[in-house]
Amino acid sequence: MSFGVTELMIIAVIVLLLFGTTKLKSLGSDLGTAIKGFKSAMDENKTDTENTQLEADEPSQIPGANQTTQTKETNETNEASQQEKNS
Repeated sequence: MSFGVTELMIIAVIVLLLFGTTKLKSLGSDLGTAIKGFKSAMDENKTDTENTQLEADEPSQIPGANQTTQTKETNETNEASQQEKNS
């Protein structure tokens, strides 16, 4: 059972007569506010999910894992600065 254009127009006129323009106007306004709130909640949820995903993608730092590399770089930097001071 499908509705044609004429049937939908008749239903719209009946609804308009039953509820009146002021009631339909406030109903439309309330519906618009509800949709707006739903969209903003979905956007907030999307950004929260993206932030959580970005945090999960970052590699975790293991204490002492790169200690030898950092020590070598630190020693080289210290030696360079000492040589500049001696010059």
